[in-house]
Amino acid sequence: MSTIATRGRSQRAQKVGLWIGLSLGALFAGFPALWMLLSSIKPNTEIFQYPPTFLPETFTMDAYAGILSSGEKLRFFANSYTVALAVVALTLFAGIMAGYALSRFQFPFKGLVNTVVISVQAVPPITLLIPYFGLVVWLKLYDTLWALILTYMVATIPYAILMMTGYFNTIPKELDEAVKVDGGSSLRALWQVLVPAARPGIVSVGAYTFMVAWNEFLFALSLTQSRSNRTVPVGIQLLMGEHSFQWSEMMAMSVLGSVPVLVLFLFFQRQFVSGMTAGAVKA
Repeated sequence: MSTIATRGRSQRAQKVGLWIGLSLGALFAGFPALWMLLSSIKPNTEIFQYPPTFLPETFTMDAYAGILSSGEKLRFFANSYTVALAVVALTLFAGIMAGYALSRFQFPFKGLVNTVVISVQAVPPITLLIPYFGLVVWLKLYDTLWALILTYMVATIPYAILMMTGYFNTIPKELDEAVKVDGGSSLRALWQVLVPAARPGIVSVGAYTFMVAWNEFLFALSLTQSRSNRTVPVGIQLLMGEHSFQWSEMMAMSVLGSVPVLVLFLFFQRQFVSGMTAGAVKA
C-alpha cells in the first residue's frame, strides 16, 4: 500500500510540475503579445512615461483609426496579402507536383534532386541577399511585388517538396493505381485521389508558407524602395521617424498584422499539427 501511495504522490507531483512549467511557458510567450495589445490602446505620451504602466490609464483607439483611415498603411496590408497568397498558391502547386513525382516515380538523379532540395534548406537566407539583389536588378524586377514573390518561393518550395513527398509516402500507392486501372492518368490520380487525401499536409505547408511570406522583413526592405510596394513588416519600421516614434501606431499595426496568422492557426491547427507530424516522419 505504501508503494502505491508513494507512486500516486509522485504522479501528482509530476502533473503539478508539468502544469507549473506550461503556465510559466505560456506567460513567457504571451506577456509580450499582451503588452503589445495594451500599448496599442494607449496614447503615445503614456507609452513614454516612466515608470511604465501595464494597464492603460487612458483608453483610446486613435492608433487603429489612424491606420485604418490611411490609404498608405492599408496599402501595406494589401501588398502583404498579395505577396503571401501568391507565394502560397505557387508554392503549393510546385510542392504538390514535385512531391508527387518524388514519391511515386523513379527517374535518373532522383537521389541528387533530394539532396539538392535538402541542401537548399540548410543555406542561411541572409547569405543570399546580395546575389538575389543583383539578380532582381538584372531581371528588372527591383521595387516590384514579383521580386518578393519569387524570392520567397526559393525559401518555401524546398520545404513544401519535402513535406509533400513525406505526406504522399504515407498514402498507399494502391489508391492511385486503382485510378490508373480504370483508365485514368497520373494527373487524374493526383488531383482526384491524392490531393484530397493529403489535405492536412497541404494545409500545414500552406500555413507555414503564408507565415514566412507575411512576416519576412529583410528581403522586403532590400528589394523594394517605393512606399507603395512596402509590406506590413517594413511599414511598421517606417513608423520609426528620425525624431519621433509612433509607438501606439506601431503596436496597433503589429496587432493587425498578427491577426491573419492567428486566425489561420486557430482554424487549421489540427490539420497543421497532423500534417507537420506525418510529413516529417515519412520524409
